[in-house]
Amino acid sequence: MTLTTNFRLATRIAALVLLLPTQRLLSQHPLSGVEQARVDSLRRPYTAADIEFMSGMISHHAQAVKMAGWAESHGASKSLQIFCGRVAMAQTAEIGLMSNWLKDRNKPVPEPDPRGMKMKMGGQDMYMMMPGMLTEEQMKQLDAARGVEFDRLFLTFMIQHHKGAITMVDTLFNTPGAGQDETVFKFANDVQADQSTEIDRMEQMLAALAGPGARHE
Repeated sequence: MTLTTNFRLATRIAALVLLLPTQRLLSQHPLSGVEQARVDSLRRPYTAADIEFMSGMISHHAQAVKMAGWAESHGASKSLQIFCGRVAMAQTAEIGLMSNWLKDRNKPVPEPDPRGMKMKMGGQDMYMMMPGMLTEEQMKQLDAARGVEFDRLFLTFMIQHHKGAITMVDTLFNTPGAGQDETVFKFANDVQADQSTEIDRMEQMLAALAGPGARHE
C-alpha cells in the first residue's frame, strides 16, 4: 500500500468519524416541518425577477394595510370594516413572509413603506411605486373622505390597487426562469387568486352603493 493510498484512506476515515456525530444529532433532533420546508426552499433556484417581485410587493402590501387601517376612523360601513380587517391581517402576515424570504437569502429587506420602495438616487431618497399603487394625491383624497364617500373611494382605489398586484404576478410568471422557487410560486399564485376574488367582492359592494335604496351601515 503506497503512501498516497494510506493518506486517502486516512482522510476518508476521518471524514466518516466527523460525520457520525452530525448524523446522530440530526436523528435525535429532526427538523420540524417548517424548518425542513425552509431548508428545501433555499436549495431551489431563484432569480433577480423573484427578488424584485418580493421586494416590490412589500411596499405594495404596506399601502393596502394603511388604506385598510383608515376604515374605522373614517366612518366606513360595518361590512367594509370587516373586509378591511381581513385585508390588513392577511397582507401584514404576507409582508412577514416576503421579508423572511429575502432575509433567508441574505438580500436587502425593504422597509414596508406605503409610499413605495425607497431607493437612493443622486443622494436623495426616491420612492418607486409598484403597479396599481395610489399616488400621494389619491391617498390624501381617501384620507379626507368620510362615511359613504370613504366607502366609494376606498373600493374604487383598492380595486385599482389589487389589479396592480395581479399585473406584478403576470410580469413575474412571464419572465423566463422566474417563479420557480416554491415559496415565490405559491405566494404569487395566492396573490392572484385571493385578489381576483376580492376584486369581484369589491365590485359588488361598489355597485350596491350606487344602486337604488343604497344604505350605509
